[in-house]
Amino acid sequence: MDRRNFLEQTAGLALASTAAAGAVPGKVRTGMLGTGHSHFSGKLKAMMESPHFEIAGVVAETVEARAKLEKSSAYAGLRWMTEAEMLGDASIQLIVVECRAWEALPWGKKVIAAGKHLHLEKPPGNEYKPFRELVEEARRKNLRLQTGYLWRWHEGLNAAIEAAKKGWLGEVFMVRGTMSSDRGAEERAIEAHYKGGGLFELSGHVIDRVIEILGRPKTVKSWLRHDTSTPDKLADNNMAVFEYDRALAVVTQATKMAGAGDHRSFEVLGTDGSFVIYPERNPPTMRVHMRKAQGPYKAGWQDITLPPQPRFVADFAELGRSIQSGQPLRHSYDHELLLQETLLRASGEMA
Repeated sequence: MDRRNFLEQTAGLALASTAAAGAVPGKVRTGMLGTGHSHFSGKLKAMMESPHFEIAGVVAETVEARAKLEKSSAYAGLRWMTEAEMLGDASIQLIVVECRAWEALPWGKKVIAAGKHLHLEKPPGNEYKPFRELVEEARRKNLRLQTGYLWRWHEGLNAAIEAAKKGWLGEVFMVRGTMSSDRGAEERAIEAHYKGGGLFELSGHVIDRVIEILGRPKTVKSWLRHDTSTPDKLADNNMAVFEYDRALAVVTQATKMAGAGDHRSFEVLGTDGSFVIYPERNPPTMRVHMRKAQGPYKAGWQDITLPPQPRFVADFAELGRSIQSGQPLRHSYDHELLLQETLLRASGEMA
């Protein structure tokens, strides 16, 4: 199947959703609280190029962090604010929190308390009860809360999930995914703050899609190991197995893997069809097998090359439309709670 044919046959749902949301005049006035996460620059760029947002200002964690960014022409013209100025600015509707995991819950709580919509960087802390309190307060105030998991709007993964939910794959009995990395000393030190190490930092991207297909697992068993010769205590070779009544999901993650980006993958295996997706290859690719023709797919194996899947564009587009239209986000408050619960179970932080 060629790319054009695939896109023509699978784009209908997304186009219909966009049209239904409509275009509301004006932009969402947005502040960025924190610059310390690796996603900061990409998210800032995506919002500056989006028709949905106006960047009101940025809060840097330290004077040094601000000075470093001010040296780059990419950040020329930004308005620098204090945290108090941003939280107290009634014109700001949305705050995007770009921080380390241990800062997420305290900062997110301040945003919701100030009555503003929240995009919260992942993973949002290593505790469940405070996160649940944050989510429930956002729900009570009818404020949007979106976490920063990268694969939610990936065309290949969503095609696999669509096929599973429409029954094209028959009985889904196995989901497998991996998001490994090749970390340096500074990144390893950050991830070593937590028992789950690299799995806690990265595997939420994968678990997010697992629970969208299979829901809450009955049991979770994890192997959180330090297997490299690097002289630290980071859990850098990890696996979690999720047990369901009639299915298993396996999530693996390694922290020092050569060629990790192209290896990142997601598989959905069923009795009548299977998807194997490489979301971050250039270009992204997937292999699909159908026992018989279903939807846009023919019988047998077919290789599909996907168009570029730019990070942060589709999720922020949805967030902007949701705030402007008043319609709920695709991923509900309950989904965010289940994701955090399942990630913490897999990371050894809760039973």
